[in-house]
Amino acid sequence: MGSLFAELARQASANARREVETYVREIPELGSLDVSSRARDETLEYAVWFRRRTLELAPDNGVLTDADLGYIASMGEARAGAGMSLDSRQRVLRVHTELMLREINEATEAQRGGDVDELMRIMSWFAPQGERGIGAYRQGFVTAMRRRLPYVEQVALLARSLLAGDPIAAELALLTGLEAAEYYEVTVILVPDCPVGDRDLESAIETLVRSHRVPVTWCPERGGRGGELIALVPGVAGSGQVPAAAAAAAATAATADLPAAPHAAGSGPIVSVPAVSVPTGSGLLRDFAQALGRLCAVGTAGASAAELAGALDRARRISRAAPLRRTSGRLRAHTLADVFVELAVTEVPFVDDWLRSVARSLEPGPDLLLTLDAYYLHDMNRGATAEALNIHPRTLDYRLRRARELTDIDPGSTRGVRILSAVVTRSLSGAWR
Repeated sequence: MGSLFAELARQASANARREVETYVREIPELGSLDVSSRARDETLEYAVWFRRRTLELAPDNGVLTDADLGYIASMGEARAGAGMSLDSRQRVLRVHTELMLREINEATEAQRGGDVDELMRIMSWFAPQGERGIGAYRQGFVTAMRRRLPYVEQVALLARSLLAGDPIAAELALLTGLEAAEYYEVTVILVPDCPVGDRDLESAIETLVRSHRVPVTWCPERGGRGGELIALVPGVAGSGQVPAAAAAAAATAATADLPAAPHAAGSGPIVSVPAVSVPTGSGLLRDFAQALGRLCAVGTAGASAAELAGALDRARRISRAAPLRRTSGRLRAHTLADVFVELAVTEVPFVDDWLRSVARSLEPGPDLLLTLDAYYLHDMNRGATAEALNIHPRTLDYRLRRARELTDIDPGSTRGVRILSAVVTRSLSGAWR
């Protein structure tokens, strides 16, 4: 054994102790190693073993055996069995890798550069065998989760892993039986009033997971009553379409006799929504809306699997700018093209204040916001709007004249569409409550 390997062997026990101490200091979930001597001893024993095994194999470029990989997997399985989160698991792997590389660097410096050939040999060994070891650890972690977690929670972990770009998503996809895709439509269903622990919510999510077989996770609002359902619907980049099987299910859902019924926050008449093109994941939205029966707003944005975090941010912003609606059937997903004006307005407070003043001028009514909402939803078609509102066309004409009198803006003009449609959407989104 050369000088570099000999130096690493001399420091193996000390370096293993440093690794355990780093876990305790930097990873809260492993703070128990400070109070549980058994857990600490097992972790230390594994850390020493891995370093010594590295020094046995690296000089001759040997590979980790099945028994070695089994031991590594058992450690991952033990961590998951103890309830370790995916975030902490990732931090463990990062700390371990960083410390192993630091130890090699320290040993090289202690030998004043050492033998370049030895350094190249251990680094050449470390990359491929380290990857195999990490893969075994993850596999053990996933095996324990299969036993410990209900299926719905496994799917939620898959969704969060995909959004975070965590490599464990590949194992979770196999675990859940959901095929990973190269492109997803990230859909955020904002539910501002849904108490944590609501049985209808839990039942709705379980139904979605088992019926639609897409990654879904619920994120409760911190300190609030609501939250958001995040669904990742496999799609085709640049097309806004889902794969054939999912598209067929969506088309079936869209052709069902399920009239939508938007309803403003608070009280007001029911308004039917005109038929729209089949949106990505329409069946999922329909089922969730039916099961929950609460005010919702939906935003969606697509991205490749490597860029889902950005798509989630966009979908969240869109959902918060979109109007809240109570639906008994189809719930429409809004895209950037639907609410780009409202998104821009949120960044310019004085413009938002002005739009809010226009909304206030409509308050004398009767039901002018809801009337304008239906008017624009039906592309300013008087007959369709009156039918949706269940009023006479002359009553609709009166309300539109009333809106013009109160705001000095003609709802049917280009200026009226630009201003009043933004007023309606901002008001129904709940942003001004």
